[in-house]
Amino acid sequence: MGASFETAPAANSADRIFEAFFQNNSAGPRQSFPARAAADPNEAAWRTPEAPDDLVPADRALQLVQDRADIDISGPEFNFVRSIRVVNVRYARQHESGRDGDCNRSATVALGTYGTQGDFAWQGSSVAALPSAHVGLERWGDHCPSIYHRSVFVEWYDYDGNYGFEQVNY
Repeated sequence: MGASFETAPAANSADRIFEAFFQNNSAGPRQSFPARAAADPNEAAWRTPEAPDDLVPADRALQLVQDRADIDISGPEFNFVRSIRVVNVRYARQHESGRDGDCNRSATVALGTYGTQGDFAWQGSSVAALPSAHVGLERWGDHCPSIYHRSVFVEWYDYDGNYGFEQVNY
């Protein structure tokens, strides 16, 4: 047995979506907009009734806050952001070589940190600077066991001061 229900032809479904999203009420999300001289109104792609005529185009919007936070996070209440550290063990290799059993060790480790305004920067580091929670290089320097390790390790302290971390080996 089949059943169907037909109604009068409805408006295009795309039109109905736009009606739902662009109702002229004040319940929409609020955004801050740049000064009038900041953007070319001909390049603006998204317009709403309450928006000024000169929005930042989508491809430029990311550039405004790309390398820093878009609000002031220099206060102590944002210390949890500055506590985030990223350690990229691009490789750490240790092995014996030759007849003499020489121990060859090499490693490339980078430490990433967040600055006062959320700006992220990498700097060179070493295996010795890895946090104690990091797993995989415990025997580094110990009578030269064969080791090859790669990982990204992220550690942080949350707003309440609780320690957390995540490690991904690759």
